[in-house]
Amino acid sequence: MSVTKKLTLPVVEQARQNDEFRQVIWTGKQTQLVLMAIPEGGEIGGEVHEGHDQLLYFVAGTGRAVIGETSYDVAEGDVSIVPSGSFHNFKNTGAGMLRLFTTYSPPEHEPGTAHETKAQADAE
Repeated sequence: MSVTKKLTLPVVEQARQNDEFRQVIWTGKQTQLVLMAIPEGGEIGGEVHEGHDQLLYFVAGTGRAVIGETSYDVAEGDVSIVPSGSFHNFKNTGAGMLRLFTTYSPPEHEPGTAHETKAQADAE
């Protein structure tokens, strides 16, 4: 999927069909929309975004969120909020992909960024 200029998207369905680790689908001046898919046993990887708030909307699967010093179970229908400067990691604890879409405010990645796997994302 390429970057879109559309302003209304079926993002839940797009996220449920996505198999790529990271896929930036829309970037504005203040916000970015990204699809993510975390394989069984996989994780996003611990990180901190300085100057960026992030919201993660889970559409399929189950996982474990670590935000700051607190852990949460996450599943379809949940939203995790990561304030700027907070350590965070998300792990897939279930069977099948953990699928989600996430927003960054302001944008975190270059428009059009796509990483098929976490290894590819880490290499860049």
